[in-house]
Amino acid sequence: MTLNPKLINVLRQIKSEGKYDASKIASLSPEERELIENLQSNGLLEEALMYAESIDTDKSWEELKEKLDVDKKIFVIDWRKIFQYAAVFICLIGLVYVFQYKNDKQKNTIPSDAVQLVLENGDIQVLNPNGEQQIIKKNGEVVASQKENEINYRSAKSINKLVYNEIKIPYGKTFKIELSDGTSINMNAGSSLKYPVQFIKGHNREVVLDGEAFFDVAKDKAHPFIVKTRGVNVKVLGTKFNVSSYKEDKDINTVLVEGSVNLADSHNAKSNTILVPGEKGSWSDEKAEIAVEKVDTRFYTEWINGEIVFRKTAFKDIIVKLERTYNVTIENNRTDILDKKFNASFNKNIESIEKVLETMSKIQGFTYKKEGKLIKIN
Repeated sequence: MTLNPKLINVLRQIKSEGKYDASKIASLSPEERELIENLQSNGLLEEALMYAESIDTDKSWEELKEKLDVDKKIFVIDWRKIFQYAAVFICLIGLVYVFQYKNDKQKNTIPSDAVQLVLENGDIQVLNPNGEQQIIKKNGEVVASQKENEINYRSAKSINKLVYNEIKIPYGKTFKIELSDGTSINMNAGSSLKYPVQFIKGHNREVVLDGEAFFDVAKDKAHPFIVKTRGVNVKVLGTKFNVSSYKEDKDINTVLVEGSVNLADSHNAKSNTILVPGEKGSWSDEKAEIAVEKVDTRFYTEWINGEIVFRKTAFKDIIVKLERTYNVTIENNRTDILDKKFNASFNKNIESIEKVLETMSKIQGFTYKKEGKLIKIN
């Protein structure tokens, strides 16, 4: 079916010129104007035009008119107007399907071990840690540049609204992000971060973390930097700290290296804790308040350099960390050592998972077998 010719012309104009004539869109119905806004925000103008031009309304109208014998005027209904509204609705449903199908197909073709960048319209770009590319919006604007395992959002061009990207780091990999304000973030394996493409004056600098990251926050007294997790909000002005908030871990830990941070329980506005350098703040659903203790910060930050450090760490927790770091699945059949605690340190850039397990097996007297990414401890 063919939609309102005026609607088709507006779609064509936006596709070719990137904008539309205000006088033309004013003559459209509210439903048609809403359709255009949805198409623009989702980057689906080209697909919409192809879809709309493939429908023949006039032919369908004549067939319907003939079947209903409207010329006999048994009743008077403006079927053409109703049909046009139906065409807009059908087109919207079709576009939702096309958009969903496009996203599902895209997700199915992305390797599970790929670093993924989710853009504001839902499109996913794969970031090759050995590659180099520019991150470009559909209108041709460059929003970031990637070189090897780092992506940089520093841009001279300013925007006036918050637009978010999300980066997802798979097991076995790490990545670095430099935000528009100069804040640098090291992302650990199995983590994701949602953040604005560009921070805006008058708004707090807010990001959402799932997993682990080390933050070196650029100073800006007028715009506090806030890291949101599932249970704790970490608020700073400019400082260096590490946050670990994996879903499978019982505690959310914040370790302060430099500066000062305020920890606020996101479920209890009255619960606030200030950390000083060398302190770790721990929060969990089971604790009434945030627990603070003095620590050696190196044990919590050396992962940036590839170091894996265990200090009085239960074997069951070591297994989880090794799975993240080396992108493997460990099946442990030695339940008697699950709660046994170890002290050890390795460097993932030097020592393989086989080397790590070989060393630990000599201490504890177990054997293991590796089959692809599956490791069985006996």
